[in-house]
Amino acid sequence: MKTLHKYLTSQVLATLLLTVSVFAFVVLLLNVLHDVLPLLFGGHIGFLLLCKAIGLLIPFACIYALPMGFITATLLVFGRFSADQELTAARAGGVSLLSLISPILVLSLLCCGLSAWFNMELGPRARTTFTHLRYELLNDVANAQIPEGQFIDFSGNSIFIEKNNEGDLENITIFRAADNKTTNSIPTTTIRAPSGKLETDTKAGTLTMNLFDVIMVTPTKSMRPLITSMKEYPLIFDLNSLKNRPVKPKVNDMTFAQLQQELAQLKQLNLSMTESNQPTQTNDFQRLNLSLSTNATPAEVAKFLHTAEKTRAQAIEHVRVTMSRQVAFSFACFGFTLIGIPLGIRVHRRETNIGIAIALLLVVVYYAFFMLADALAGRPELYPHLIVWLPNFIFQGVGAVLLWRANRGI
Repeated sequence: MKTLHKYLTSQVLATLLLTVSVFAFVVLLLNVLHDVLPLLFGGHIGFLLLCKAIGLLIPFACIYALPMGFITATLLVFGRFSADQELTAARAGGVSLLSLISPILVLSLLCCGLSAWFNMELGPRARTTFTHLRYELLNDVANAQIPEGQFIDFSGNSIFIEKNNEGDLENITIFRAADNKTTNSIPTTTIRAPSGKLETDTKAGTLTMNLFDVIMVTPTKSMRPLITSMKEYPLIFDLNSLKNRPVKPKVNDMTFAQLQQELAQLKQLNLSMTESNQPTQTNDFQRLNLSLSTNATPAEVAKFLHTAEKTRAQAIEHVRVTMSRQVAFSFACFGFTLIGIPLGIRVHRRETNIGIAIALLLVVVYYAFFMLADALAGRPELYPHLIVWLPNFIFQGVGAVLLWRANRGI
Protein backbone atom coordinates (compact mmCIF):
# COMPACT_ATOMS: atom_id res chain seq x y z
CA MET A 1 0.00 0.00 0.00
CA LYS A 2 2.79 2.42 0.81
CA THR A 3 4.32 1.75 -2.60
CA LEU A 4 1.00 2.29 -4.37
CA HIS A 5 0.27 5.45 -2.37
CA LYS A 6 3.73 6.83 -3.08
CA TYR A 7 3.43 5.98 -6.77
CA LEU A 8 0.00 7.58 -7.25
CA THR A 9 0.83 10.64 -5.15
CA SER A 10 4.06 11.28 -7.04
CA GLN A 11 2.26 10.88 -10.38
CA VAL A 12 -0.49 13.31 -9.37
CA LEU A 13 1.97 15.84 -7.93
CA ALA A 14 4.20 15.80 -11.02
CA THR A 15 1.23 16.18 -13.35
CA LEU A 16 -0.30 18.82 -11.08
CA LEU A 17 2.83 20.99 -11.19
CA LEU A 18 2.88 20.75 -14.97
CA THR A 19 -0.82 21.48 -15.51
CA VAL A 20 -0.91 24.33 -12.99
CA SER A 21 2.12 25.90 -14.68
CA VAL A 22 0.46 25.65 -18.10
CA PHE A 23 -2.88 27.07 -16.98
CA ALA A 24 -1.22 29.80 -14.91
CA PHE A 25 0.81 30.82 -17.96
CA VAL A 26 -2.34 31.01 -20.09
CA VAL A 27 -4.27 33.10 -17.54
CA LEU A 28 -1.21 35.28 -16.92
CA LEU A 29 -0.72 35.81 -20.66
CA LEU A 30 -4.32 36.97 -21.07
CA ASN A 31 -3.94 39.49 -18.24
CA VAL A 32 -0.60 40.71 -19.58
CA LEU A 33 -2.09 41.27 -23.04
CA HIS A 34 -5.03 43.14 -21.56
CA ASP A 35 -3.39 45.23 -18.81
CA VAL A 36 0.39 45.30 -19.15
CA LEU A 37 1.13 45.55 -22.87
CA PRO A 38 -0.82 48.84 -23.30
CA LEU A 39 1.40 50.34 -20.56
CA LEU A 40 4.53 48.97 -22.24
CA PHE A 41 3.65 50.25 -25.71
CA GLY A 42 2.54 53.59 -24.28
CA GLY A 43 5.97 54.14 -22.77
CA HIS A 44 4.64 54.16 -19.20
CA ILE A 45 6.63 51.18 -17.98
CA GLY A 46 10.23 49.92 -18.12
CA PHE A 47 11.69 46.44 -17.84
CA LEU A 48 11.86 46.38 -14.03
CA LEU A 49 8.31 47.64 -13.65
CA LEU A 50 7.23 45.13 -16.30
CA CYS A 51 8.67 42.28 -14.23
CA LYS A 52 7.01 43.70 -11.10
CA ALA A 53 3.62 43.96 -12.83
CA ILE A 54 3.84 40.38 -14.11
CA GLY A 55 4.90 39.16 -10.67
CA LEU A 56 1.85 40.82 -9.09
CA LEU A 57 -0.42 39.05 -11.56
CA ILE A 58 0.93 35.56 -10.80
CA PRO A 59 -1.04 35.02 -7.52
CA PHE A 60 -4.20 36.17 -9.30
CA ALA A 61 -3.54 33.67 -12.10
CA CYS A 62 -2.99 30.86 -9.57
CA ILE A 63 -6.51 31.37 -8.22
CA TYR A 64 -7.87 29.84 -11.42
CA ALA A 65 -4.91 27.67 -12.40
CA LEU A 66 -4.84 25.51 -9.25
CA PRO A 67 -8.37 23.98 -9.52
CA MET A 68 -8.05 23.62 -13.30
CA GLY A 69 -4.69 21.92 -12.90
CA PHE A 70 -5.98 19.56 -10.23
CA ILE A 71 -8.91 18.18 -12.24
CA THR A 72 -6.70 17.80 -15.30
CA ALA A 73 -4.05 15.96 -13.27
CA THR A 74 -6.57 13.51 -11.76
CA LEU A 75 -8.15 12.79 -15.16
CA LEU A 76 -4.78 12.18 -16.82
CA VAL A 77 -3.23 10.10 -14.03
CA PHE A 78 -6.22 7.84 -13.35
CA GLY A 79 -7.01 7.56 -17.05
CA ARG A 80 -3.53 6.10 -17.60
CA PHE A 81 -3.74 4.08 -14.36
CA SER A 82 -6.90 2.42 -15.64
CA ALA A 83 -5.78 2.03 -19.27
CA ASP A 84 -2.53 0.30 -18.24
CA GLN A 85 -4.54 -2.24 -16.20
CA GLU A 86 -2.76 -1.08 -13.03
CA LEU A 87 -6.09 -0.50 -11.32
CA THR A 88 -7.17 -4.06 -12.23
CA ALA A 89 -3.95 -5.41 -10.75
CA ALA A 90 -4.43 -3.43 -7.54
CA ARG A 91 -7.99 -4.72 -7.16
CA ALA A 92 -6.78 -8.26 -7.81
CA GLY A 93 -4.41 -7.78 -4.87
CA GLY A 94 -7.34 -6.94 -2.61
CA VAL A 95 -6.87 -3.14 -2.60
CA SER A 96 -10.08 -1.09 -2.84
CA LEU A 97 -10.26 2.10 -4.86
CA LEU A 98 -11.14 4.21 -1.80
CA SER A 99 -8.09 3.08 0.16
CA LEU A 100 -5.98 3.56 -2.95
CA ILE A 101 -6.98 7.21 -3.47
CA SER A 102 -7.00 8.31 0.19
CA PRO A 103 -3.67 10.24 -0.15
CA ILE A 104 -5.05 12.02 -3.24
CA LEU A 105 -8.13 13.12 -1.30
CA VAL A 106 -5.91 14.43 1.51
CA LEU A 107 -3.79 16.25 -1.09
CA SER A 108 -6.93 17.85 -2.56
CA LEU A 109 -7.93 19.13 0.89
CA LEU A 110 -4.47 20.62 1.36
CA CYS A 111 -4.84 22.30 -2.03
CA CYS A 112 -8.21 23.64 -0.85
CA GLY A 113 -6.39 25.39 1.99
CA LEU A 114 -3.81 26.76 -0.44
CA SER A 115 -6.60 27.84 -2.78
CA ALA A 116 -8.37 29.62 0.11
CA TRP A 117 -5.18 31.58 0.82
CA PHE A 118 -4.94 32.61 -2.83
CA ASN A 119 -8.66 33.43 -3.07
CA MET A 120 -9.20 35.28 0.18
CA GLU A 121 -5.88 37.01 0.86
CA LEU A 122 -2.87 36.80 -1.46
CA GLY A 123 -4.64 37.07 -4.83
CA PRO A 124 -6.80 40.12 -3.97
CA ARG A 125 -3.86 41.96 -2.35
CA ALA A 126 -1.61 41.31 -5.36
CA ARG A 127 -4.33 42.39 -7.77
CA THR A 128 -5.01 45.56 -5.76
CA THR A 129 -1.30 46.43 -5.71
CA PHE A 130 -1.15 45.92 -9.49
CA THR A 131 -4.21 48.13 -10.00
CA HIS A 132 -2.65 50.91 -7.89
CA LEU A 133 0.58 50.61 -9.88
CA ARG A 134 -1.36 50.87 -13.13
CA TYR A 135 -3.25 53.99 -12.00
CA GLU A 136 -0.02 55.62 -10.83
CA LEU A 137 1.68 54.97 -14.16
CA LEU A 138 -1.31 56.36 -16.06
CA ASN A 139 -1.66 59.27 -13.59
CA ASP A 140 -5.38 58.49 -13.50
CA VAL A 141 -6.29 59.80 -10.06
CA ALA A 142 -9.99 60.35 -10.74
CA ASN A 143 -10.82 56.84 -11.91
CA ALA A 144 -8.59 55.35 -9.21
CA GLN A 145 -10.38 57.19 -6.41
CA ILE A 146 -13.93 56.93 -7.79
CA PRO A 147 -14.40 53.41 -9.17
CA GLU A 148 -17.74 52.16 -10.42
CA GLY A 149 -20.05 49.63 -8.82
CA GLN A 150 -19.27 50.28 -5.14
CA PHE A 151 -19.69 52.82 -2.35
CA ILE A 152 -16.71 55.01 -1.49
CA ASP A 153 -16.47 57.35 1.50
CA PHE A 154 -14.99 60.81 1.07
CA SER A 155 -15.53 64.06 3.01
CA GLY A 156 -18.69 62.79 4.69
CA ASN A 157 -20.15 61.50 1.41
CA SER A 158 -20.91 57.87 0.58
CA ILE A 159 -20.78 57.88 -3.21
CA PHE A 160 -22.02 55.13 -5.51
CA ILE A 161 -21.50 55.26 -9.29
CA GLU A 162 -22.99 52.52 -11.43
CA LYS A 163 -20.83 53.26 -14.49
CA ASN A 164 -17.65 55.30 -14.85
CA ASN A 165 -16.54 55.42 -18.47
CA GLU A 166 -13.36 57.51 -18.32
CA GLY A 167 -15.09 60.29 -16.41
CA ASP A 168 -18.59 59.95 -17.88
CA LEU A 169 -20.76 58.85 -14.98
CA GLU A 170 -24.12 57.07 -14.90
CA ASN A 171 -26.64 56.59 -12.07
CA ILE A 172 -24.99 58.35 -9.15
CA THR A 173 -26.27 57.97 -5.59
CA ILE A 174 -24.79 59.98 -2.71
CA PHE A 175 -25.59 59.62 0.99
CA ARG A 176 -24.31 62.65 2.90
CA ALA A 177 -23.95 62.85 6.68
CA ALA A 178 -24.30 66.17 8.47
CA ASP A 179 -21.51 65.52 10.95
CA ASN A 180 -18.95 62.92 9.94
CA LYS A 181 -17.36 63.04 13.42
CA THR A 182 -20.45 61.78 15.19
CA THR A 183 -21.82 59.35 12.65
CA ASN A 184 -21.10 58.22 9.11
CA SER A 185 -23.82 55.59 8.94
CA ILE A 186 -27.07 57.60 8.93
CA PRO A 187 -27.37 59.96 5.96
CA THR A 188 -29.12 63.27 6.46
CA THR A 189 -29.20 64.12 2.73
CA THR A 190 -29.63 61.75 -0.20
CA ILE A 191 -28.72 62.80 -3.74
CA ARG A 192 -29.60 61.00 -6.96
CA ALA A 193 -28.52 61.88 -10.51
CA PRO A 194 -28.87 59.85 -13.73
CA SER A 195 -25.63 61.22 -15.19
CA GLY A 196 -22.53 63.19 -14.34
CA LYS A 197 -18.99 64.00 -15.42
CA LEU A 198 -15.59 64.14 -13.75
CA GLU A 199 -13.37 67.11 -14.55
CA THR A 200 -9.80 67.45 -13.25
CA ASP A 201 -8.15 70.86 -12.94
CA THR A 202 -4.46 70.23 -12.18
CA LYS A 203 -3.67 73.98 -11.96
CA ALA A 204 -6.36 74.65 -9.37
CA GLY A 205 -5.76 71.26 -7.75
CA THR A 206 -9.43 70.26 -7.83
CA LEU A 207 -11.57 67.37 -9.00
CA THR A 208 -15.13 68.38 -9.88
CA MET A 209 -17.99 65.89 -10.10
CA ASN A 210 -20.74 67.63 -12.09
CA LEU A 211 -24.12 65.98 -11.55
CA PHE A 212 -27.01 66.56 -13.97
CA ASP A 213 -30.79 66.42 -13.38
CA VAL A 214 -30.26 66.10 -9.65
CA ILE A 215 -32.89 65.23 -7.02
CA MET A 216 -31.90 65.94 -3.41
CA VAL A 217 -33.88 64.82 -0.36
CA THR A 218 -33.09 66.61 2.91
CA PRO A 219 -34.93 65.61 6.13
CA THR A 220 -36.15 68.20 8.61
CA LYS A 221 -37.08 68.17 12.30
CA SER A 222 -40.71 68.70 11.35
CA MET A 223 -40.71 65.28 9.69
CA ARG A 224 -41.32 66.91 6.30
CA PRO A 225 -38.51 66.06 3.87
CA LEU A 226 -37.41 68.84 1.58
CA ILE A 227 -37.23 67.71 -2.06
CA THR A 228 -35.00 69.80 -4.31
CA SER A 229 -34.50 69.44 -8.05
CA MET A 230 -31.51 70.94 -9.88
CA LYS A 231 -30.33 70.78 -13.48
CA GLU A 232 -26.70 70.75 -12.40
CA TYR A 233 -24.97 70.27 -9.07
CA PRO A 234 -21.16 70.36 -8.75
CA LEU A 235 -19.22 68.52 -6.05
CA ILE A 236 -15.66 69.83 -5.72
CA PHE A 237 -12.89 67.76 -4.11
CA ASP A 238 -9.33 68.71 -3.32
CA LEU A 239 -7.06 66.85 -5.74
CA ASN A 240 -4.12 66.72 -3.34
CA SER A 241 -6.22 65.13 -0.61
CA LEU A 242 -7.41 62.57 -3.16
CA LYS A 243 -3.84 61.70 -4.11
CA ASN A 244 -2.76 61.37 -0.49
CA ARG A 245 -5.66 59.22 0.72
CA PRO A 246 -5.48 55.42 0.36
CA VAL A 247 -7.25 54.05 -2.70
CA LYS A 248 -10.15 51.79 -1.82
CA PRO A 249 -9.89 48.53 -3.79
CA LYS A 250 -12.71 47.35 -5.98
CA VAL A 251 -15.08 44.85 -4.41
CA ASN A 252 -13.76 42.04 -6.62
CA ASP A 253 -10.20 42.86 -5.48
CA MET A 254 -10.93 42.97 -1.74
CA THR A 255 -9.67 40.40 0.72
CA PHE A 256 -12.22 38.47 2.76
CA ALA A 257 -11.57 40.65 5.83
CA GLN A 258 -12.05 43.82 3.76
CA LEU A 259 -15.30 42.41 2.35
CA GLN A 260 -16.60 41.77 5.86
CA GLN A 261 -15.84 45.37 6.82
CA GLU A 262 -17.47 46.66 3.62
CA LEU A 263 -20.60 44.60 4.27
CA ALA A 264 -20.88 45.93 7.82
CA GLN A 265 -20.60 49.53 6.60
CA LEU A 266 -23.23 49.04 3.92
CA LYS A 267 -25.67 47.48 6.38
CA GLN A 268 -25.27 50.49 8.68
CA LEU A 269 -26.05 52.88 5.83
CA ASN A 270 -29.81 53.44 6.17
CA LEU A 271 -31.94 55.88 4.23
CA SER A 272 -33.96 58.00 6.62
CA MET A 273 -36.24 60.91 5.88
CA THR A 274 -35.75 62.35 9.35
CA GLU A 275 -32.73 63.91 10.95
CA SER A 276 -30.42 61.53 12.78
CA ASN A 277 -31.27 63.12 16.15
CA GLN A 278 -35.02 62.77 15.59
CA PRO A 279 -36.31 59.91 17.79
CA THR A 280 -39.56 59.33 15.95
CA GLN A 281 -39.48 56.67 13.24
CA THR A 282 -41.99 56.56 10.39
CA ASN A 283 -42.75 53.98 7.77
CA ASP A 284 -42.69 54.59 4.02
CA PHE A 285 -46.44 55.29 3.87
CA GLN A 286 -46.17 58.02 6.51
CA ARG A 287 -43.23 59.53 4.65
CA LEU A 288 -45.33 59.69 1.49
CA ASN A 289 -48.09 61.51 3.32
CA LEU A 290 -45.61 63.98 4.80
CA SER A 291 -44.17 64.65 1.38
CA LEU A 292 -47.42 66.26 0.29
CA SER A 293 -46.22 69.46 1.98
CA THR A 294 -43.14 69.56 -0.24
CA ASN A 295 -42.71 70.31 -3.92
CA ALA A 296 -42.70 66.59 -4.81
CA THR A 297 -45.57 64.17 -5.35
CA PRO A 298 -45.93 60.98 -3.27
CA ALA A 299 -45.10 58.94 -6.37
CA GLU A 300 -41.86 60.86 -6.89
CA VAL A 301 -40.82 60.37 -3.28
CA ALA A 302 -41.73 56.68 -3.42
CA LYS A 303 -39.67 56.22 -6.58
CA PHE A 304 -36.75 58.08 -5.06
CA LEU A 305 -36.82 55.99 -1.87
CA HIS A 306 -37.09 52.78 -3.84
CA THR A 307 -34.20 53.66 -6.15
CA ALA A 308 -31.88 54.74 -3.33
CA GLU A 309 -32.60 51.64 -1.25
CA LYS A 310 -32.28 49.41 -4.32
CA THR A 311 -28.81 50.81 -4.96
CA ARG A 312 -27.75 50.00 -1.41
CA ALA A 313 -29.26 46.50 -1.61
CA GLN A 314 -27.43 45.82 -4.88
CA ALA A 315 -24.12 46.93 -3.36
CA ILE A 316 -24.70 44.64 -0.38
CA GLU A 317 -25.51 41.69 -2.64
CA HIS A 318 -22.41 42.35 -4.75
CA VAL A 319 -20.28 42.08 -1.61
CA ARG A 320 -22.09 38.92 -0.52
CA VAL A 321 -21.58 37.30 -3.93
CA THR A 322 -17.86 38.10 -3.83
CA MET A 323 -17.49 36.73 -0.29
CA SER A 324 -19.37 33.55 -1.15
CA ARG A 325 -17.36 33.12 -4.35
CA GLN A 326 -14.05 33.36 -2.50
CA VAL A 327 -15.07 30.74 0.05
CA ALA A 328 -16.90 28.41 -2.36
CA PHE A 329 -14.17 28.50 -4.97
CA SER A 330 -11.67 27.42 -2.33
CA PHE A 331 -13.36 23.98 -2.27
CA ALA A 332 -13.11 23.50 -6.03
CA CYS A 333 -10.07 21.22 -5.78
CA PHE A 334 -11.93 18.72 -3.59
CA GLY A 335 -15.00 18.62 -5.83
CA PHE A 336 -12.85 18.29 -8.95
CA THR A 337 -10.94 15.41 -7.32
CA LEU A 338 -14.11 13.50 -6.42
CA ILE A 339 -15.45 13.75 -9.95
CA GLY A 340 -12.10 13.57 -11.80
CA ILE A 341 -10.95 10.20 -10.41
CA PRO A 342 -14.01 8.12 -11.42
CA LEU A 343 -14.30 9.92 -14.76
CA GLY A 344 -10.64 9.21 -15.52
CA ILE A 345 -11.23 5.52 -14.72
CA ARG A 346 -14.37 5.39 -16.88
CA VAL A 347 -12.71 7.14 -19.83
CA HIS A 348 -9.94 4.51 -19.67
CA ARG A 349 -7.66 6.37 -22.11
CA ARG A 350 -3.99 7.22 -22.12
CA GLU A 351 -4.31 10.11 -24.58
CA THR A 352 -3.62 13.48 -23.00
CA ASN A 353 -5.94 15.43 -25.29
CA ILE A 354 -9.01 13.47 -24.14
CA GLY A 355 -8.29 14.21 -20.47
CA ILE A 356 -7.65 17.90 -21.14
CA ALA A 357 -10.86 18.20 -23.20
CA ILE A 358 -12.98 16.66 -20.42
CA ALA A 359 -11.26 18.85 -17.81
CA LEU A 360 -11.96 22.02 -19.79
CA LEU A 361 -15.60 21.02 -20.26
CA LEU A 362 -16.06 20.44 -16.53
CA VAL A 363 -14.32 23.71 -15.72
CA VAL A 364 -16.65 25.60 -18.07
CA VAL A 365 -19.70 24.01 -16.39
CA TYR A 366 -18.31 24.86 -12.94
CA TYR A 367 -17.48 28.48 -13.79
CA ALA A 368 -20.85 28.99 -15.48
CA PHE A 369 -22.51 29.11 -12.05
CA PHE A 370 -20.10 31.82 -10.89
CA MET A 371 -20.76 33.85 -14.04
CA LEU A 372 -24.51 33.45 -13.47
CA ALA A 373 -24.16 34.67 -9.89
CA ASP A 374 -22.15 37.72 -11.02
CA ALA A 375 -24.78 38.50 -13.67
CA LEU A 376 -27.54 38.33 -11.04
CA ALA A 377 -25.66 40.36 -8.42
CA GLY A 378 -28.03 43.26 -9.13
CA ARG A 379 -31.05 41.08 -8.23
CA PRO A 380 -30.86 40.55 -4.45
CA GLU A 381 -34.32 38.95 -4.41
CA LEU A 382 -32.88 35.96 -6.33
CA TYR A 383 -30.16 35.34 -3.69
CA PRO A 384 -27.27 35.06 -6.17
CA HIS A 385 -24.76 34.65 -3.32
CA LEU A 386 -26.20 31.16 -2.81
CA ILE A 387 -25.83 30.20 -6.49
CA VAL A 388 -22.03 30.08 -6.20
CA TRP A 389 -22.38 27.09 -3.82
CA LEU A 390 -24.36 25.01 -6.32
CA PRO A 391 -21.37 23.75 -8.38
CA ASN A 392 -19.65 22.48 -5.21
CA PHE A 393 -22.75 20.57 -4.12
CA ILE A 394 -23.32 19.21 -7.63
CA PHE A 395 -19.71 18.20 -8.31
CA GLN A 396 -19.15 16.72 -4.86
CA GLY A 397 -22.49 14.87 -4.92
CA VAL A 398 -22.08 13.47 -8.43
CA GLY A 399 -18.42 12.70 -7.75
CA ALA A 400 -19.26 10.80 -4.55
CA VAL A 401 -21.84 8.68 -6.40
CA LEU A 402 -19.46 7.95 -9.30
CA LEU A 403 -16.66 7.14 -6.86
CA TRP A 404 -18.91 4.76 -4.93
CA ARG A 405 -19.91 3.01 -8.16
CA ALA A 406 -16.30 2.80 -9.32
CA ASN A 407 -15.25 1.34 -5.98
CA ARG A 408 -17.89 -1.39 -6.39
CA GLY A 409 -16.81 -1.98 -9.97
CA ILE A 410 -20.14 -0.86 -11.42
